[in-house]
Amino acid sequence: MKSTRYGLEAALVAAGFALLSVLPCRTASALGGAIARLFGPRLPVSRVARRNLRRALPDLDEAGRATTVRAMWDNLGRTVAEYPFLSAIDTRAADGPVVIDGLQHLEAARAAGTALVFVSAHYGNWEILPLAAGQLGLPLHLVYRQANNPLIERLIQRRRAAVRGAYHPKGAAAARELIRAVRAGEAIALLADQKMNDGVAVPFFGRPAMTAPAVAELALRYGLPVIPARVDREPQGRFRVTIEAPLAGHDTVIGLLGAINARFEAWIRARPGHWLWLHRRWPD
Repeated sequence: MKSTRYGLEAALVAAGFALLSVLPCRTASALGGAIARLFGPRLPVSRVARRNLRRALPDLDEAGRATTVRAMWDNLGRTVAEYPFLSAIDTRAADGPVVIDGLQHLEAARAAGTALVFVSAHYGNWEILPLAAGQLGLPLHLVYRQANNPLIERLIQRRRAAVRGAYHPKGAAAARELIRAVRAGEAIALLADQKMNDGVAVPFFGRPAMTAPAVAELALRYGLPVIPARVDREPQGRFRVTIEAPLAGHDTVIGLLGAINARFEAWIRARPGHWLWLHRRWPD
């Protein structure tokens, strides 16, 4: 029965979080990465990652694809293992684990007095971005896809409680909340790298990729800056948040979405193991 399976899955996740939380963050992160790196490449879903890599990075040989898949799983395992520590991470501390680059872009955009639109991807530890924004006094409204298991969803949201912002499950209610936030001059953020079947076809790694248009539609409708931001992993369990200059010179949805995808592509080409290649990003 589904309820029994959900209960067992949630119990395993809860036990894992409890075990990890008694370890130092760097140790827990390394353990999560090692476990995912060992088992992840053997899972059937890794076939999706390898197929995506063949399409997006055709010059990468088989050994390179294998290395990238292992690095992807390492990053994903670390990201999950770092959930119990979100409440303890101070992104403002001079000697803390997070360095923030590009604050001048953020301050310039805030000075304009309008709502802000951030775009990012499932890259590095994407949970650090809303944490940093909230601690900088800019709580974000985020749209996300709920976990299939509602019990695991509750566990994840408890860990996200330390983030000064609001998480809205994808759907009509989330769209209404984003419009309300924009009209109120607040900041919103979307992880805009996933496939949307009823989206629009926009080039991504030289191939048409079905892309959600909402972020571009909102930005153009209300005349808002679109600010790309990412979180890179650094050695010794550290993170680097990079806030880029707002995307400029685009007055169409397709043009703005193309610019967003181009930024994502540049990040991923530089560090392909940082991106979550498990989405079915391109049409079969």
